Amino acid sequence: MLCLTRYMSKVIVFGAGGQLGQCLQLVSQNSKSTGLEWYFPAEIEANILEPDLLNALFKAYNPDFCINCAAYTAVDKAEDDVDTARLINKTGAENLARLCGKYGATLVHISTDFVFEGNSGRILSETDKAKPVNIYGLTKLEGEQAVAAFAGKYYIIRTSWLYSEYGNNFVKTMLRLGREKDSLNVIADQIGTPTYAVDLAACIVQIMQSGVRGYGVYHYSNEGVTSWYDFAKAIFDLAEINIPVSPVTTDQYVTRAVRPAFSVMDKSKIKEVFCLTIPYWRDSLKICIQHLQASNNLVS
Repeated sequence: MLCLTRYMSKVIVFGAGGQLGQCLQLVSQNSKSTGLEWYFPAEIEANILEPDLLNALFKAYNPDFCINCAAYTAVDKAEDDVDTARLINKTGAENLARLCGKYGATLVHISTDFVFEGNSGRILSETDKAKPVNIYGLTKLEGEQAVAAFAGKYYIIRTSWLYSEYGNNFVKTMLRLGREKDSLNVIADQIGTPTYAVDLAACIVQIMQSGVRGYGVYHYSNEGVTSWYDFAKAIFDLAEINIPVSPVTTDQYVTRAVRPAFSVMDKSKIKEVFCLTIPYWRDSLKICIQHLQASNNLVS
């Protein structure tokens, strides 16, 4: 009798302990018959700044896909910690890209809307010129360039305003402040789109399962457009927290790093290539808050 065994694609996730890494673990557990064999190594055995360690891991595991969720994401701190931000966001990405090229693995690299200047006032496509206005965005762009130069097979996915039930993020911070403060001021003139990290994780799984080899740069966020102020108002509305929230301008709320004023991204390409349906941002936010309330995990 002839026995046919379905091939399982091997996937290594770098930055597995971070927000998106934990969401990928969740999605992988809920998708047992995906044809993907997952490995979520701890940083001690998968440090993207240790090429020899990484080479041993690639040699032993021989992955088909590598997902790079590891990043330096402290936007304001990066302005004074340039070397560390560049080391993680550029050099670490290059280390993975070189090994993916060497071993024939496909690299899924997570980037950001902060590679854009964000002053055009129009929705940004993958072909629009990247022009970062802060160190975080610059080092992430340098990471993209390293991936394109050395990976061979890669998907660079730019995302924005990432949040989830895991880690520290805007949603959990607002929920905490909503219980600690009598009132809040939130910036109203920076416009973008929130992204539920569970939705992004599901998108990555669909890309790997698709068999489509449309390598290159893609944009992914939830559907819709909002400001940080309206995002905060939606969080409090859905969580039934009654707190006065006042809109302020960027000039009134000065931060160490400059942020893009308008970084809404066009997702037509990723939807068409991978036949994706993307949820509306407020619908996904409602799901996240319901999960946080059910687990009594409403603070960062």
